[in-house]
Amino acid sequence: MKILFTVESYLPARSGMQEVVMQLSERLVKRGHELTIATSGNSNRKSNIINGVNVQGFNIDGNSVLGYNGDIESYRQYLLNADFDIVVNFAAQQWATDLALPLIKKIKGKKVFVPTGFSGLNNPLYESYYEKMGEWLRSYDVNVFLSDKYRDINFARNNSVDNYIIIPNGAATEEFENSEEEDIRKQLGIKEHQFMILQVGAFTGAKGQLESMRIFNKARIKDAVLVLAGNDMHQHSIYAGVANFIKLLVSGVSNFRPRGIRYYKIMALLSNYLNYRNRLRRKSVTVIELERRDVVAAFKSADLFLFPSMIECSPIVLFESMAGKTPFLTADVGNASEIIQWTGGGMILPTSIGRDGMSYVNIRDSATLLETLWMNKQLRKEMAEKGYSGFLESFTWEKITGKYEDLFMQLYTQ
Repeated sequence: MKILFTVESYLPARSGMQEVVMQLSERLVKRGHELTIATSGNSNRKSNIINGVNVQGFNIDGNSVLGYNGDIESYRQYLLNADFDIVVNFAAQQWATDLALPLIKKIKGKKVFVPTGFSGLNNPLYESYYEKMGEWLRSYDVNVFLSDKYRDINFARNNSVDNYIIIPNGAATEEFENSEEEDIRKQLGIKEHQFMILQVGAFTGAKGQLESMRIFNKARIKDAVLVLAGNDMHQHSIYAGVANFIKLLVSGVSNFRPRGIRYYKIMALLSNYLNYRNRLRRKSVTVIELERRDVVAAFKSADLFLFPSMIECSPIVLFESMAGKTPFLTADVGNASEIIQWTGGGMILPTSIGRDGMSYVNIRDSATLLETLWMNKQLRKEMAEKGYSGFLESFTWEKITGKYEDLFMQLYTQ
């Protein structure tokens, strides 16, 4: 089959959505299909063919609500003139999907939509956008949702959309089982007897780094290291960042969200502050950028994965934690509770859902839960074993790719 995937970014850019598309694309190519990715241009992309996948870049950004920048007409014409058997749009609220939505009935081939969460559903700015979404969903041949319990699938049900199936996310078995063993603890200066807590996420302000620090600071544990690992930093206003950091120093670690300078740098400064406060308890925080192989090594070496993120759809990092045989504590975000029901690989942190649809963990109660896991090695071992077993049974990318391929073949032969 000739298959087109559209997605906001692709290699060498790294993101959760890019990881999903890369895993599916490269595996489908190995199964004999022709894959093309329509995505953003990237000056660091040295070739239009990456691991057998054709990459068509467009210099466009934005979405239909906030506006577009770039040559949007070239992309529209590309979609209308292309001749693919299957066309898949990944993720709403970004240009690669939003420009396709009004054209969906005119595009050749069978069309599939993977919405990945509808993060702006509760945002007033997107009210008119979602007023049209029900009709758009019905225009696709099939919609693929990542879980049975999240806002996007609930929206579909509430709008009488019934042309959908559920295919979850996953992680790559070979990446975790065949990776070269690295002494990541030695690289990070973490001793074998120290309790290593890992948090992985882009430094955007919504992935839970600040919450992780506050939970770690509050927890009555010792001989522990919190590693905040990421490779994606965002520039904001320097003045806002300085103002927020001053607020931090005056009030201690309080419930605010620093937006400025670089979030990464704010976290690095805060880690120094916390390390000074916690030196007698032998607790420290490390904020670091890691290459992908080092992230995998960290998952495999950590004693616990901590993920108090504010917004997700189906967090890939939870599957990766299970693939690394590491138990996890996560906010009740996206379909995290469903992943735990499926596998038993982790526990939910005490969480409340705000009017904005975001997840907010209770710091004090989360710290207490962290203390419980820190003290109970046997419980951590049981969770790790259950999670790894559940991952192997149902959530490897190879098995997930098979489900997408089956869907595409059914559409192709109709």
